[in-house]
Amino acid sequence: MFAESPIIRRKSTRIYVGSVPIGDGAPIAVQSMTNTLTTDVAATVAQIKRIQGVGGELVRVSIPTMEAAEAFKLIKQQVSIPLIADIHFDYRIALKVAEYGVDCLRINPGNIGSMDRVRSVVDCARDKGIPIRIGVNGGSLEKDLQEKYGEPTPAALVESAMRHVDILDKLNFAQFKVSVKASDVFLAVGAYRELAKRIDQPLHLGITEAGGLRAGAVKSSVGLGMLLAEGIGDTIRISLAADPVEEIKVGFDILKSLRIRARGINFIACPSCSRQEFDVISTVNALEQRLEDLLTPMDVSIIGCVVNGPGEAEVSDLGLTGARNMSGYYVDGKRQKERLSNDELVDQLEKRIRAKAALMEEKNKIAIKDLS
Repeated sequence: MFAESPIIRRKSTRIYVGSVPIGDGAPIAVQSMTNTLTTDVAATVAQIKRIQGVGGELVRVSIPTMEAAEAFKLIKQQVSIPLIADIHFDYRIALKVAEYGVDCLRINPGNIGSMDRVRSVVDCARDKGIPIRIGVNGGSLEKDLQEKYGEPTPAALVESAMRHVDILDKLNFAQFKVSVKASDVFLAVGAYRELAKRIDQPLHLGITEAGGLRAGAVKSSVGLGMLLAEGIGDTIRISLAADPVEEIKVGFDILKSLRIRARGINFIACPSCSRQEFDVISTVNALEQRLEDLLTPMDVSIIGCVVNGPGEAEVSDLGLTGARNMSGYYVDGKRQKERLSNDELVDQLEKRIRAKAALMEEKNKIAIKDLS
C-alpha cells in the first residue's frame, strides 16, 4: 500500500553510470564504497557482492595507486554492479581504469595538474562514455578558499565545485554529477541548496564522515531528508563508520520514509509498552534480519496491543494486532478469522510475508504483461 510521494524532484540532466540512469527523474540511486584494501581482490569482490545483495546500485572503489588500478581490472571482471573509481591527483590512474572498463570517474579536474592532463582524462571519458563525479569536501577545501572564507561555508564549497565545473564546461563535457559534502548538516544542506540553483547536472548527496552506525544514520537522515524533501538529490551515499552494507540499508530506509522509493519491507511497529501482549522488539528485529532478501515493496504493521493495532493494520498489506495468547491478523486491511499464536509469531509471520510477496510479484508480472 505504498503511497506516492508528494515531493517534486528538481529538474536535472540525465547521465548513466553503467546501466544505471542518474538524474532527469530517474530513481534516486543508493550507493556505497568499499573499505577493503583494493589490492585484496578477493575481499573487495566479496564486499561488493554483499553490497549488491542488499540492493546497492553503485559501488565506489578507491584507486590510490597503479597497483590498485591493476587490482581494479580483476575486480571489474568478477562483478556486475557499476563501479566508480575514486581517484585523487594522478591522472594516469584515471586513464588506466578507464581502459579497464570503469563506469564512472570520481576525480576533480582542478586537482590533476595541467590543462593537457585534464583534457586527456576528459577526452578519454568522452570517447568511452564514462561520466565524471566532481566531489568537494568541507574538510579538504583549497588553501586559497580557506584563507578567503576563514572556515568552510556553503559559499566556499560551491565556489570550489564551480571551479571544477567551469573546467568541464570549457572542455564541452556535460556528463558529470557533483557533490558538496560536509560533516556538518547545515553546511552541507546550505551548499547543496545553492549548487542546485547554479547547475543543471545531477547531484550526489551525502553527509561525509557522519559517524558510527547510530549517530551517522541519524545525522544523514536529518541532512539528506531536508534536501530530498525539497526535491534535491539524484544519488545518495550514507557515510558510516560501519559495514558498507548498513549504508545501503539506511539509504533505502530514508527513501522509503519519504515515499520516494519502495524497496523491501516497510515495518510499522510500536516502540512497545506495558500494554504489549508479545515481545514486539524482538519480533521486529528477527523479521528484519530474516527478510532482508525480499525486494517487494510491502507495508507490514506489528503492533503489540489493540489500541493502535487495528488502525495501522487496516492501511497495511499485512498487519498484526496484539492480544492475549493469540493475536489478530490482517491481510490487505481486512481482519482474518485466523489468529496467530504469540509463541510462534516470527516463524508464522515470515511464512505469510514471503507468501504475500510472491503473490504481489506475480500480480505485478501479469499487470506488466497486460500493458505490453
